[in-house]
Order: sequence, then structure tokens, then C-alpha cells
Amino acid sequence: MLEKWLEYSEEVLEAKKANKPVVALESTIISHGMPYPQNVQTAKEVEEIIRKNGAVPATIAIINGKIKIGLSDEELEFLAQSKDVEKASRRDLPYLIAKKKNGATTVAATMICAELAGIEVFVTGGIGGVHREAETTMDISADLQELAQTNVAVICAGAKSILDIGLTLEYLETHGVPVVGFDTDVLPAFYTRTSPFSVNYRVDNAEEAAEMIRAKWELGLKGGVVIANPIPESDALEEAFITNVIETALKEAKENNIAGKKVTPFLLGKVKELTEGTSLTANIALVKHNAEVGSRIAVSLNK
Repeated sequence: MLEKWLEYSEEVLEAKKANKPVVALESTIISHGMPYPQNVQTAKEVEEIIRKNGAVPATIAIINGKIKIGLSDEELEFLAQSKDVEKASRRDLPYLIAKKKNGATTVAATMICAELAGIEVFVTGGIGGVHREAETTMDISADLQELAQTNVAVICAGAKSILDIGLTLEYLETHGVPVVGFDTDVLPAFYTRTSPFSVNYRVDNAEEAAEMIRAKWELGLKGGVVIANPIPESDALEEAFITNVIETALKEAKENNIAGKKVTPFLLGKVKELTEGTSLTANIALVKHNAEVGSRIAVSLNK
């Protein structure tokens, strides 16, 4: 029944037949996270990094109502330029598929599609979380609920620094989601290597990460694992500087009554503008670094 909805690229199909490790990639970063042409260029470079590290990339998106597991260059180009691509989370999938529309998958939707396709490792930039002032707005990303119930390991540069990171960690703890630092004791905050918060556990290499992930699922403990991998030192932004920029961006979002799924793209765009593009450079660097670590973990898990 599932095969009716899923469509695999040739490369992913061959990888599955040969039992090669596959790494899922989201498409929101292409359609809503970065400007053209950096978005399509980054997507291709990230796929190449995964291949170089011995795994097969599967960028996921909804195109004409089909869940695509692995995209062609033409499809990547379409996602990068088309204005007709919706931001797709868990709640949006049935509608987009039934209406044969196009959707770029968020962390939550990519996790769902990866699990449907039997992919255990997913590489992204940063996870969504509890937004600031969520105690009054109830604005909490569906990514967190997905991490609580879907068996996919998510390699990211921590939680986006536009969020309330403390509350995000509390939410994940309540739902039994381990937040694991890759070669770090401190939770990275997307653009910066550090935040005021500690991770739950630390692993120092891909093998240790894979052993922990496998143990979790073999014990029947449902849900994902967050592998928090800090942005490389040379690309990281200064914590005080980025905090100040984010405060300004949040204030503007509030003044302009921006809410719901429009908040994150607005804030990321504003941060890019206020940092004069250095945040985009940092964003690209951290995604590439996550692809390197994620593909090594996928290879270890596959053993």
C-alpha cells in the first residue's frame, strides 16, 4: 500500500537493494531556508559529501502529490526556484498528497517519510523547538513531537538560536528524547558552538553514536535521537553578537504580527540581513559538517 505514495530515485533504489547506508535530507532548507542559487548549490554539495563518506543521499520532498525519496537535479532546481512549494509538516502531508501539490519537507515531515522508506539517519541544519514566549502563544514546533515518536536519528547543529532552548530541552526530556553531543558536552545553538545548556550525553565518534542509537531501538524505545554536532570553529559566529541580532529580529517579527509557520523563515531572513550574510555562510558550513558526521554514523549503523 505504501508504495502507492512513495517514489524512489534510481540511486536510492539501488542502495536499498545493495543494503548500502542511506541518509535522508530535508527540502525546506532548499525552498524556504536559503536564497537562490546558494540553496541548490548547497543541496548538491551536501549530497556529494554524503557519497564521499560512503553513504547514499536521499533528499525528500512532495512533488505532484508523490513522496519523493531522492531527487533528480531537475527536481532540486524546481524546489530551489518555484514559488509554488508549500512548507510541509506532519499535518500538511495528507492534504498535499491528496491534492497532488508540491511540498518542501520540514524536520518532522522528513522524519516521517524517512521512516516510511526505512531510512534511519537524517541530516539537517537545526531542529525546531519551543518558541520564545510559548507559555502564552503555545508556539511549539511539530519537530519535537515527531522526535518523540519516530525512529529516526537526527544529526543537527543543535536547536535554532531563535528558539527558547531551555524549554526545548525540557520538552524533549519529558518525551524521552536523548540529546547527545557529538564531541561536545555543551549544546550548540546553530550559529554558535555553545549555549548556556549542557547535552544529556556525549559521544566522541560515529561508532559510539551508532551503538547508542541501535541500543535504543532494539530495546523498543520508540522515538528519535538528537545528535548535536557543533558548527566548525572557523565558521561559528560570536554568541553575544548573534544573541543581539536575534533579539532585534524577534522584536521586528512581533511588531509585524508574524506568526505560525511564517516565523522561522522571517527570522532567518532577518538574521541574514542583520549579519550582512555571515549567518548564511555559517548555515551552509554547519549543514555540510552535519552531512559528514551523519554519513559516518549511517555507515556505522549499517554495519
